Amino acid sequence: MTTYRNPYPTADIIIERPEGIVFIERQNPPYGFALPGGFIEYGESAEDAARREAKEETGLDVTLTRLLGVYSDPNRDPRHHTLSVVYVATAEGEPMAGDDAKNLIVADPNNPPAPLAFDHAKIVEDYLKSRK
Repeated sequence: MTTYRNPYPTADIIIERPEGIVFIERQNPPYGFALPGGFIEYGESAEDAARREAKEETGLDVTLTRLLGVYSDPNRDPRHHTLSVVYVATAEGEPMAGDDAKNLIVADPNNPPAPLAFDHAKIVEDYLKSRK
């Protein structure tokens, strides 16, 4: 009998603000700063998961504006193999840390907070390249 093992699907969101993009400080391991995001639930689309995770972690209702890319390096998350669909979004209102976010900051993507968890430095780098 064949046993299948698949990556866990996740969605991450780059939320654009006039003063930069939103980063959360993770309350749980792996620690550090990260883009808002999380696991896609069974029966949920990647787009809905991105909107839900943004609301849970930042309090913002986001409007997804485009797909940045899919990130699937087996080593991107030290806990297990994940595959992330990354969106760029805008939002109205003031962001506030929620859910598993210990803190929240809005920072210039050219000078992000450190350390960035997962492969989020690569994602931010790709985001900056996509804006040129």
